[in-house]
Amino acid sequence: MKRLSRLLGVLLFIVPLGAAEDFTGIWTGSFVVTRPDGTPDNDKIYMDVKHTGKEIAGTAGPSETQQWPLKGTVDGDKVMFEVRSDGPLIKFTLNFEKGHLKGDAVAEDQGQKLQAKIDMERKPK
Repeated sequence: MKRLSRLLGVLLFIVPLGAAEDFTGIWTGSFVVTRPDGTPDNDKIYMDVKHTGKEIAGTAGPSETQQWPLKGTVDGDKVMFEVRSDGPLIKFTLNFEKGHLKGDAVAEDQGQKLQAKIDMERKPK
């Protein structure tokens, strides 16, 4: 039993628990909107964020020059934030998978629900 306890102690020392990803940096990728009639509209997303604790803040938009403020939270590998664009409020729910932030964005504009699929990678420094 003592041997098992020692082994567990060593493993806990070597493998830190809760070692979460730091999402700070610039992320770029695809933003594919599904229009109300079902047709896709391919666009790009550019995001510059700072991750502190469980909070994420920064900017996001279709390009480096067209950006809006974002604010949200991080829970493990799940990133949730909102962006107030020139149009509707856009809500993002993304998961970190194999170096990518992937997930969905939703917004409502003039009574119509808009949805997008997101796939971003961190821009190398």
